[in-house]
Amino acid sequence: MSLKEARERWVRTGGIELCVAELGDPSQPTVLLVHGYPDSKEVWSRVAERLADGYGLHVVVYDVRGHGRSTVPAPLRGGFTLEKLTDDFLAVADAVSPDRPVHLVGHDWGSVQAWEFVTVRRTEGRIASFTSMSGPSLDHLGHWIKKRINRPTPRAVGQLLGQGAKSWYVYLLHTPVLPELAWRGPLGRQWPGLLRRMEKLPADGYPTPSLPLDAAHGAWLYRDNIRARLGRPRSDAYAHAPVQLITPTGDVFLSERLYDELGAWVPRLTRRTLPARHWVPRTRPDQLSAWIGEFVRANDGAAVSGAAVTADPQSTAEREKRQKRSKKEKGAKEAKSTYAERFGGQLVLVTGAASGIGRATALAFAAAGARVVAVDRDAEGAARTAEKARLIGSPEAWAETVDVSDEQAMEKLAEKVATEYGVVDVLVNNAGIGLSGPFLQTTAEDWRKVLDVNLWGVIHGCRLFGRQMAGRGQGGHIVNLASAAAYQPSKALPAYSTAKAAVLMLSTCLRAELAGQGIGVSAVCPGFVHTNIAATARFAGVDADEEKRRQKKTARLYRLRDYPPEKVADAILRAIVKNRAVVPVTPEARAFLFMSRFTPRTARAIARVEPPL
Repeated sequence: MSLKEARERWVRTGGIELCVAELGDPSQPTVLLVHGYPDSKEVWSRVAERLADGYGLHVVVYDVRGHGRSTVPAPLRGGFTLEKLTDDFLAVADAVSPDRPVHLVGHDWGSVQAWEFVTVRRTEGRIASFTSMSGPSLDHLGHWIKKRINRPTPRAVGQLLGQGAKSWYVYLLHTPVLPELAWRGPLGRQWPGLLRRMEKLPADGYPTPSLPLDAAHGAWLYRDNIRARLGRPRSDAYAHAPVQLITPTGDVFLSERLYDELGAWVPRLTRRTLPARHWVPRTRPDQLSAWIGEFVRANDGAAVSGAAVTADPQSTAEREKRQKRSKKEKGAKEAKSTYAERFGGQLVLVTGAASGIGRATALAFAAAGARVVAVDRDAEGAARTAEKARLIGSPEAWAETVDVSDEQAMEKLAEKVATEYGVVDVLVNNAGIGLSGPFLQTTAEDWRKVLDVNLWGVIHGCRLFGRQMAGRGQGGHIVNLASAAAYQPSKALPAYSTAKAAVLMLSTCLRAELAGQGIGVSAVCPGFVHTNIAATARFAGVDADEEKRRQKKTARLYRLRDYPPEKVADAILRAIVKNRAVVPVTPEARAFLFMSRFTPRTARAIARVEPPL
């Protein structure tokens, strides 16, 4: 069901009539979505439809007073205070879910006002959970600012100046008359185009025609609340419901540092980060729906009296003790699952996932709460990886049997994954084979095999899944497993090094091409890692007995080196979080990269060394 087909009703509160729309089964948990500025309820259309249809929830959206089809308070001044917005929320909640608490979701100013809802006494028991994105509590922000003014360390000053620069529009909205003239004039006409260019929003009829009036009226959200609340922030603004904080890492209006001390105000806090810009309800509806749906199901029926958590100490000293304790708890939680904030609920596809680095990587994503597609030509190995992924934390995991060198098979895989599981958020092209031997003893067939898997397998993955990422318009990340052999030549690895060097260059070119679409590309370059690639590598120019002897000798050397694939997996996840271009993993890989850049003659000398086989 689309938002245009939703059931509508009007809720009257304090002389205002609010336009409310409902989707889904009213007997299911109610999710109440609150929009921001200068939006209307239609900003949630893509998320609302997914939550109702895909997660079977009762979804409610409404136009905030003065926006969309809701009526406008008169006079405007004083008509948008947080107290009156709280009245509106309670009226809507009582109308759509009179007997059960609602699950609250807010974006931008919808989140700002929702923080008020979830921290005041009169709403206790009416909110089962709260998901916040791109909108801090004004009370928390006021304390954040005061703390840095009172202790102006270089870092604190830098954070204040950084957020001050991001808040330039707030100052403009406090000026009289000018914002209204701008929105009703050229800015209102140009805003849809600006959004599409800056935020990469799809051209799907959003924003609505009511935008100029919505923005003009909504300026009073800032004027009625910002200065009053930042100047005198409440000291009892503790959340009385579980909170999920989703932080877009590319938000141009808000610094991530605003939430550093949030744990002191929220006893039950879940943090997630998303590589996206500000308008995530439009650009990342799939990911938001997954996180919101999961959080709602986990906390349905969790609403409890907030007395135990709201009656907190008032003094600055006691509040700082609470903040220190919160930091320790946060550190312990992050140590247990470092990447859960970033990858929870995302869809990750890993090739070569039956063993070695691929298996370790798939399981690392699973431990972070990602949904995993384990791909390998070894059907039993891929199935074992998927099963283990589900056991250690993946909400869903699937095994797919595919030879990455087979173009048609990869095309069928890409189509199946998109149809049945969704568009991949992270692609890890890991599948590869080993080949050693002098160039003059390497046959054309040897070359075809190693290039088909190690290079064409990567090309197929990037082309097919990268195209889906770009078409979705919500960003993503591609990781290609190259090798230290990509930049450290060896007379024993001409074919293998050639393929990996090509993967490295492909990754660099692709990174430049896809950067504008929010898709990161990383080339990960391990060195000597203890996996079974050494035991299965082919050796050109020798008979079967000699090849078997060399495989055993190489495997023994790798075993003595004993660098585990789990460390490579951790480097892969870290590379995505930091969006790194080239990632040498082992000490020797970093040393070889240094030599290739600064002492190439040394690297060429090492290339002549005979391997100890």
